[in-house]
Amino acid sequence: MPSSNFSAQADHPAEISIQLLISGQVQGVGFRAATERQARLQQIKGWVRNRFDGRVEVVIEGSLAAVEAMVSWCHHGDPPAQVTAVEQIPLPPQGFAAFIIRPTLRG
Repeated sequence: MPSSNFSAQADHPAEISIQLLISGQVQGVGFRAATERQARLQQIKGWVRNRFDGRVEVVIEGSLAAVEAMVSWCHHGDPPAQVTAVEQIPLPPQGFAAFIIRPTLRG
């Protein structure tokens, strides 16, 4: 039964993790809450927070397809956010249990 073996593998794909530093008009416009909603839709785990420098920091973990979809979404976000740049930094998987909004990182 090759198809059932394939299905079992597809249910538990290897997870990857990435840090995103998002620049633009991304604070004070609901970007963190929208990111949390999108992450849950994509079955992504990790966190999001504002940074003192005006950027939003996101750490996401999930299947390759889910992470790619989330990164793509982060390049535009939801209106009224205006994303101008997304820096991507690969990370080792962290084993997050859920996706949360963290407090602002203070400088």
